[in-house]
Amino acid sequence: MGASPALLASTTVMTVTLPDGTALNLAEGATGHDAAAAIGPGLAKAALAVKVDGEIRDLARILPGGAAIEIVTPKSGADYLYVLRHTAAHVLAEAVQSLFPGTKFGFGPPIEDGFYYDFELPRALTEDDFPEIEAAMRRVIKARTGMERSVVTVENARAFFAERDQSFKVDQVDFLARRGESDVSFYQQNDFVDLCQGPHLHDTGRIGAFKLLSVAGAYWRGESTNPMLTRLYATAFPTQAELDAYLARVELARTRDHRRLGRDLDLFYFDDAGPGFPFFLPNGMVIVNQIQTALRGELERLGYEEIRTPMLLSEELWKSSGHWDHYRENMYFTQVDEQGFAVKPMNCPGAALVFRSRRRSYRELPLRLAEFGHVHRHELSGVLHGLFRVRSFTQDDAHIFCRLDQVHDEVRAVLEFIDRFYARFGFDKVQTKLSTRPEKAAGTDEMWERAEAALAKALDGRDYEVKEGDGAFYGPKIDFQVTDSMGRSWQLGTCQLDFSMPEAFDLAYISETDIEERPVMIHRAILGSIERFLGILIEDTGGDFPFWLAPEQARVLPVADRHRDYAHEVRDLLRSDGLRVACDERSESIGRRIRDGELHKIPYLLIVGDREVQSRTASVRGRHGEEVGDVGLTELAVMMVARDEVGAAG
Repeated sequence: MGASPALLASTTVMTVTLPDGTALNLAEGATGHDAAAAIGPGLAKAALAVKVDGEIRDLARILPGGAAIEIVTPKSGADYLYVLRHTAAHVLAEAVQSLFPGTKFGFGPPIEDGFYYDFELPRALTEDDFPEIEAAMRRVIKARTGMERSVVTVENARAFFAERDQSFKVDQVDFLARRGESDVSFYQQNDFVDLCQGPHLHDTGRIGAFKLLSVAGAYWRGESTNPMLTRLYATAFPTQAELDAYLARVELARTRDHRRLGRDLDLFYFDDAGPGFPFFLPNGMVIVNQIQTALRGELERLGYEEIRTPMLLSEELWKSSGHWDHYRENMYFTQVDEQGFAVKPMNCPGAALVFRSRRRSYRELPLRLAEFGHVHRHELSGVLHGLFRVRSFTQDDAHIFCRLDQVHDEVRAVLEFIDRFYARFGFDKVQTKLSTRPEKAAGTDEMWERAEAALAKALDGRDYEVKEGDGAFYGPKIDFQVTDSMGRSWQLGTCQLDFSMPEAFDLAYISETDIEERPVMIHRAILGSIERFLGILIEDTGGDFPFWLAPEQARVLPVADRHRDYAHEVRDLLRSDGLRVACDERSESIGRRIRDGELHKIPYLLIVGDREVQSRTASVRGRHGEEVGDVGLTELAVMMVARDEVGAAG
């Protein structure tokens, strides 16, 4: 395999390694395309890019000797989509440039489900502009325009963009220069030139199907002190069928948007008096309380003790904990009696103080302290998003203080807790990720090595992914992601090992040999944020909650005014068994009230008229319109209580 012997004999030879470990000999200066051609003509035709030591590059770039390479083709999944969408972002920028002269360009990266590009435009854009922009993009794609890469010095790059009044590109060149870069790469198609490191498809004709999705505002570099740009979101796929399937999923997600359902089902809302601070309504609090009750049942069974710590704690505490140095920009501060205080963004320092509040013995360990702690974090207004990104939320937190030889069992117990609890909500696809020491971290190398090794050992026998450098500043962590009914992945629980905070707070227990020892601190959350978990649950179920979580489990509908007393009797009987039941006594027709009950996703509608009053029954209509039939009141109560108890017990 490789170039011909005659060619290699007359040139300098280098070697690259293929994914299966095979060595491929190539002439010095060979490109990714040369490598694909050397492997076979079929691969050369299908090749779109090349992965070099894990970095995706254009086929035209020269390969370094000794590299591990992989040819990217339409079968390469996420790598293929990354290159395709990156190229589509440049096509979008060219289209906008042609339609709106004077546009200034920001960034245009591929993202998980598509791509975006940020612009400063001569006028505001709306979705009404999308057809014209898409038509311009189709013209570029149809022309099969080549994507040409060049390398220039930072000085020439700065001059190039300054001459064209592209201030955001000048800012980015300056940023790269401060980082030590001496050269940067340009990509050009037709008259559009962009500062970009690539990679891109060889030509625009290979993009496939695309669609503009939405328009939003975005601060340059995400800083509120910078100019607000217009961000166009879009997506692209190899085929129209794949694009259509994606758009169908997007539409399903739109109909299940937790912000809309939260309003329609009277669960929560947001008020201008507190941007980013959710207001929970009675229906929403039913679900929150049911989730907390289910968690408390598990906590009691597993030997946790519940605490509550103050909302305000002194600035000195947060300096001791390390949050002052690592998290200050996300915190709120105030003054009390001329002393600086901070609103807690996390519960862990408070738990450390509870541990330190009295002398502790080794006999108390492991000490498991749980807290449904209400925390506040300063988030930029541009990133707020319903219950998914808020400024105040409740963490289902716990902090376990234990000896080093207890860490393995405690972490394993957390893993089993998470598996069991997620399954109650139908989340049986769970991804596990081990995050290691970040660049900015507290504690010694020895602390981190011990902590990472302990977590890795606890994960023995489970599939997990290592995320290098993604740990918390005080310790490594295990994160848990679940996949919902629409195939979306969500970050939920976490289990973090911390040798640093016990040191910072001088935590100690008296050992068996009557000397002071330092405990290990395990931070763990099952749901992470109850608010965010509720948002995920709303979208996963479409607001069609399991019976045990439904805010209103049954609604009694009297056919006429003369049936109201009996309707109240039915309601009160079921309420006496702990069920959540209401009456709809409005003067609307029975058909309209049935329809409203279905729209509010009530599990059972209980219709009572002359026949039901006479027979002491209710005509039961299950969710989605299925007829259960006439059921006696005692039998009805037993049936519903049994269903509620089974759901609540998991």
